[in-house]
Amino acid sequence: MSLDALFASAYGPLLIFALRIVDVSLDTMRVIFLIRGKRGLASVLGFFIALIWLFAVGNAVRHIDSIWHVLGYAGGYATGTFVGVTIERAVAYGVAMVRVISTHAGAGIAEALRDRGYGATQFTGQGREGHVELVSVLVHRGHLEEVMSIVETHDRDAFVTVEEPKSMRGGLLATREWPVSGVVDRWFPEKRPRG
Repeated sequence: MSLDALFASAYGPLLIFALRIVDVSLDTMRVIFLIRGKRGLASVLGFFIALIWLFAVGNAVRHIDSIWHVLGYAGGYATGTFVGVTIERAVAYGVAMVRVISTHAGAGIAEALRDRGYGATQFTGQGREGHVELVSVLVHRGHLEEVMSIVETHDRDAFVTVEEPKSMRGGLLATREWPVSGVVDRWFPEKRPRG
C-alpha cells in the first residue's frame, strides 16, 4: 500500500493524529530547550518537527472534505500539547530559584532544607504587617516537589515564588541524584548536579 493510499484509507486520520502528537510534543520540548539556550538541540528538533508537520498538514489538507481527517489533525494537536507538557514535567530539566516568605518559620524551613542538602540562604525583612523571614534556595526542577513539601510542613501560609534563572555562577546545588538522572546525564552531561 502506498503512502497516499494509507493516508486516504480509514487509518489516515489515526496516522495524522499520531503525527501531530509527535510533532507538537517535540515542539514543546524545542521551545523549552530554546529558552534554556540549547540552540543546537532546538534546531535539530525543529528539523524533525517541520518534516513531520509537512506530512500531517499536507495529508489533512488533501483530505479536508473528511471530517475524520480534520478531527485527527485537531485532536493530535491537542493531545500533543498535553503529552509535550507531561514529558517536560517528567524530565524536569533545569534549575529553579525558590523564594519563601514566612512570618514565623523561615529559620526552620532553611534548616530543614540544609539538612536535605540544599544551599538555603536565610535573611530577615520587614513586610506590610511586620517582621518576616525570607529563604532563598536554588534547586534542580526535579526537586521542587520535595522543597515545596518541606515548606508546607513548616508553614502552610508561607508565600512562595518559583522562577527559572537565566544565568548563574557559583553557589551550591544539591548533589543528590535527579529523579531521571540517567536520561538527563546522557542527554546533558554538562548539567549534572555539582556540589
